[in-house]
Formats: sequence, C-alpha cells, structure tokens
Amino acid sequence: MREQLTLCIVQQGDRVLLGMKKRGFGAGRWNGFGGKVEVGESIEEALQREMKEECGVSITDFTKQGVLDFSFEHTPGEILEVHIFRANSFEGELCETEEMKPQWFSVDDIPFTEMWPDDMHWIPLFLKGKEFTGHFHFGEGDVILEQELKEK
Repeated sequence: MREQLTLCIVQQGDRVLLGMKKRGFGAGRWNGFGGKVEVGESIEEALQREMKEECGVSITDFTKQGVLDFSFEHTPGEILEVHIFRANSFEGELCETEEMKPQWFSVDDIPFTEMWPDDMHWIPLFLKGKEFTGHFHFGEGDVILEQELKEK
C-alpha cells in the first residue's frame, strides 16, 4: 500500500522554518509542515491545506524539490511517498497549533539530532536547491537499515 504525503520547509535566506510536532506520528521531532493527501485532493492542494492547518499561513511561492519513499520494518508493504516542497514566502501570521509549534532556525543550526534520522541526508541537497529522489527503510527505534538518495 502506498500513501501520498506532503512536506514543506520554508526557506528565507539563511534560515528555515520548522515545526515541533506535538502529537501523532513523529511527535517530539522538528520537521517540515505537511501530511496526508486526502481523496480528491491534489498534492499541491494538500500542501496548502496542511500549511494552513499546522502553522496558520498560506504559502505563495513554492517548488517541488523531491520525492522520498519511506518504509518501516513494523509495517511491511506500506510505503509513505513524501513530496517535498520549498516555499520562499507566505501570507498570514505564523501561529502555534494543536499539531505544530513553528520556529525559525539558521541553516547552520538545524536541530538534526531532534529530527528524523533521514533528514541529515537530504536536507543539504534541499538547501542547495537540488532536486532529488530516494528511499529510506527504517527498523526498530527508527534506525535507517537501507537508504538510497539520488540527485536529479
């Protein structure tokens, strides 16, 4: 089973906007903003909806930079297909929601130790504006068992 999701990181100059996930899958980790693509919704529509729901803003200038597949030992046959976007600007006021607490970080101070372990592999490509594809397979304790990352 394949499930489509979105992930968006806002980058403005030498800083990025991440959110502390407060509940659900990935709680306690810094991440981009995003989530599941609902039935009848395009990936871009899901991206916009999730940004509004998770941090209160509408992104106005965004580009797709990558697609990563994630699989887990404890859920064989399930693949999370995550479409990764960069946003350069947004409208509205950032706000904390029940889901996420937004915070700006310098690109030199991204809190990789408090993020998913795959992030340290693909975010450097993201920050350079590169397009990429890849797959990460996680085992017990979110240890990466297999990985493949290709620059397009």
